[in-house]
Order: sequence, then structure tokens, then C-alpha cells
Amino acid sequence: MKEHISTPDWAKDAVWYQIFPERFRNGDRNNDPDSQHLSEGSAECWRIKDWGGDWYAVDEWEEKAGGFFRSVGLRRYGGDLQGIIDKLDYLADLGVTALYLNPVFRSGSAHKYDGKCFHHIEETFGPDPEGDRRLLASANETDDPATWLWTSADRLFLKLITEAHCRNLKVIIDGVFNHCGRDFFAFEDLLKNRQKSGYKSWYNITAWTDSLPDGFEYKGWENYHYLPEFRRDQNNVDDSYKNYVFNITRRWLKPDGIVENGVDGWRLDVAPCMPDGFWKDWRKCVKAENPDAYIAAEISTHRPEYMAGDEFDACMNYQWAFTCVDFFANKKNKINAAQFDEKLDVLRKDYAPETCQAMMNLLSSHDTPRMRTLFANPDRNYHGLDQKSAANSRVYDSHDYQLDRGTAEQKKAQLLFMLFQMCYVGAPMIYYGDELGMTGANDPDCRKPMLWPDIGYARETAHPIPGKTGPCEANEPDSEIFNFYKTLIKIRKSEICLRRGSVETLAADDAMFVFARAYKEERLIVALNNGAETGQVEIKAGNVTDLLSGEKFVPDSRGTVCLNLRAYSAVILAGRQ
Repeated sequence: MKEHISTPDWAKDAVWYQIFPERFRNGDRNNDPDSQHLSEGSAECWRIKDWGGDWYAVDEWEEKAGGFFRSVGLRRYGGDLQGIIDKLDYLADLGVTALYLNPVFRSGSAHKYDGKCFHHIEETFGPDPEGDRRLLASANETDDPATWLWTSADRLFLKLITEAHCRNLKVIIDGVFNHCGRDFFAFEDLLKNRQKSGYKSWYNITAWTDSLPDGFEYKGWENYHYLPEFRRDQNNVDDSYKNYVFNITRRWLKPDGIVENGVDGWRLDVAPCMPDGFWKDWRKCVKAENPDAYIAAEISTHRPEYMAGDEFDACMNYQWAFTCVDFFANKKNKINAAQFDEKLDVLRKDYAPETCQAMMNLLSSHDTPRMRTLFANPDRNYHGLDQKSAANSRVYDSHDYQLDRGTAEQKKAQLLFMLFQMCYVGAPMIYYGDELGMTGANDPDCRKPMLWPDIGYARETAHPIPGKTGPCEANEPDSEIFNFYKTLIKIRKSEICLRRGSVETLAADDAMFVFARAYKEERLIVALNNGAETGQVEIKAGNVTDLLSGEKFVPDSRGTVCLNLRAYSAVILAGRQ
């Protein structure tokens, strides 16, 4: 572990909020997508879905397409950039300070991980889709940035960044540099010109065979034919392709040469699939444009070598998430406080302190079940993002997966996790809608339309598995979860030791876990009881006050404070009266 690693200071103070743009907010009905421009194909009588409809209920066109699981990938709800702009005040009021947007570049899919290019924003996210298509059709753009125009969607995205910055919100975007869609501009040229294409070196062509429809065979990511993978060797990628990625990186970090108008960093999709040499070169490109830009990788395994200071600043901290599920959510396979502490200690010691502070501490994302649903489905071997692990939390594969909001006890355990997330070292991340109690199994169910208080939602009665019925619950925001997150974020932002402080375990016994956060002269003690019964713990402390309840504690003659904590409760103790 390197002790002198530099990461952006703002990332250590961040409270992250992840947005899946197509499902966050429909701010402009005039740009809603249509079936003519879907990369996966179209369906008869396709139309935009009702934002407030029962998620598993299928329309007539979806029945014709084969039911929920065959049609859900075609669904569009119309989320767009204007919708995000309209809700920036909501996000600022919640208290988050940094936004991570899933892919925003041109793509015909809902998820946008099969890009058409990386130098333009998806036109249906902007104000004039048809106008942007006409503009690009006549532009004769190539991989040369001198040929690139600015579309209305591009400009609206830059407005989003400006509006976010005005509210002291940072913005990072998804970089999907490992693969693209078959309608990516370079791959389309390859399909048209085959061996004469100037882009043939960009892709991993395994054979040129005229008998095949494409005239060649190629490698797709994870063997998905619709995701052509860019060519690489053990050390780097094709020079021409790398130059394109560097150019789009500069375009979005410093639009029109102004770094203040650009994104504040990148989240990198399937980062371990790309060669280390590429990431090291790309980091130099990023930091040359904006030394304060943040680089976070999607890495679900324990790989500290990636955070040695020459590739990534941090990663989506899935290893931390898996450990938290084992302690807070599991029942039969629950680990105790001592085991929890041991696992956390390994994760801390294998990274530099600066890296630990900048880690994205999440529980759920667009690739996992939602937080509330994780707690309602304990003991599901949630330890990876691979297909086997995902099958344990996907309704299609696990027909007994619970779709309801869980028990009162499970909700208390969830609230306790939220407190730990906001008090532990690392930058906490909220997946859109988790702050309102949204439910959802693994993909695609974790990508439901956002639960807004001003939209009426149908009761969740449908179930995608024949013969089963839904939980028949009202689908409405949970104000208790929202208000608790808001309170916790306020405390975190007011206490620098929760953001920058060291971590010291004071007690780890069965369900009782107590740790201190210290920064210079400031010190806080966090004590939590993760058990179903009242627990007691003694700590050495002076006069302290619980920042949550305002309750004051006075030490006895031994300088000891005795805490009696109710089931699934906690205190955040500060040394002031």
C-alpha cells in the first residue's frame, strides 16, 4: 500500500447520488423516444410506458412481444436531462453533493452501455431529437474532433453541469470504453467497408469470412454479439482508438476549453477488462486537463493494486457492500461484530488512507437489488456481480424472491445500515430512489421509474412469474427513510471527522459495534446495536451528547459511559454539551 497517494479533496467530502437517466424524471414530453430508434428492435404498437404504472403489469404490445421478461428491455419511460435539471433542487435539499450519471452518450437502448459514439449526448435526452439527427446525418463527422459539432442535447448536458455546479453539486459520467454497440460509428464503417475500413484495427476481428452476414467474426464483451469489444493486447489498446477516447475525454472535461464547464470526473465501466497500460495513459490525459478530476472504477473484487496512484482514485466499493450485507441484512448467514470488524480492517489496511476516504461506499446500484429489497431477502449469497451471484437476486432465476417492502425489523436494520454508511470512512452513495424506499430485485427490476411524490402510482399487484401474485402494496415514497437520510447527511457534512477522520474500533462483541472517528482535535464515537435485543456496552468517554437525539451522557467515577441500546439502534456521540 502506498501512503502518499493523492485523491481529490472534494471526493472525500462527497455524498454521492447515482442516477439512471432514462428512469429518473421525464422533464420534457416532446423528446420521448419512439420504437423507430430502438437499437434492440421494435414492437407492434410500441408506446411510451406509464411512469406510475404497476412495474410488472404488461401492455398489449408487451404480451405480443412475449411477456415481461422479453419486453422489459424495450420499455422507455422518457427520463431525460431536463428531468434531472428540474430536480437538482430536490437533490440539493436532500444534501447530496455529487452526482454519478449512468451513460448519457448516444445509444438506442435504455441503459446506454451500447454506445453509438462517445462524443455526443443521446438525442432523446435533449430538447430536439429530430433536429439533432438531421444535424448529425449531414455533418460528415469522423473520429477527428475538428469535425465534431455541438448538438442541442450536448448543449443541454453542459447546461446541466452548469446548473449543478451553481448548487455546489459535482457531476461525473460513465465511461464505457471497453465495448460499444453495433451502431457505433466506427463499427458501422467496418460493416460497410469490411477490410477496407479505416477502423478495422479498433476491433478484435477473429476471422474474415464472406459466408457470414457481416463478412467477419469478432469478439463481443462477455460473448454478447451486440457489444463489439475494442481490440487490445496485454499492455494497451489500438493507438487510433486510444486517441479517440482521449479526445472525447478532453471534450467533456474541458468543453470549449473551459474546465469549469466540464464534468468533474468519470466512473469507468468494467474497468478490469481494459489493459493497465491504457488506464495509466488515460489517467495522465485526465489529470492534465483537470488535476482535480475524480476517477472511479467499477471493480467488484478486492483489487488494491488498481488504486496504487497511477490508475484510479477509488472504486465503487462493492467489497464493502458485500460485507455490510453479511452483517446488517443476513439472518442465517449473519457475521458477528468481530468478524465484521476484521473484514473492514482488511479493506482499510489494503488501501492508502486517501483512497479509503474517496471510495464510493454503496449498497445498491443499477447492477444489484435495491437496498430495501436486499434487506427483505437475506442470505442470498450476495458476494459478487457475476451471473451466478446475480441469479440469486433476480426474479427470473429465483422465483421465491420477495418483492414486498419487508418486515418492520428489516426496516430497522436498514436504517441502522444507513447510519453506519454515513458515519464510516469513505464517501457514501445513494442509488436514485433508495432514499424514498423504492423496491426492486436485480436488473431489470432495480431500474424502475423514480418514485416521485407528485406522481400517482398504481398498487404493485402483478407478478412476472405465472401463478404468483404481487405483494399488493401501495407504491409510495417512504418519508421516514428520506428524512433519516437527510438528517444523517446533515450530521456528516457538519462533522469533519466523519469525512476525513481516522477509524478506531472500540468494541466488537456479538451484535455491538463501537468505533471512533478522529480528526486533529475532534473525535466522535459511533455505537450501534445490530441485534434484535437490547444491548449494553461501556466506553471510555467524557461528557458526550448524541447528535441524533440530543441525549446527554455523563461518565461515572471510572471515566466510563454505559450505553443501553435498543434493538437495531445507534448513537453518534460528540464531546460537547
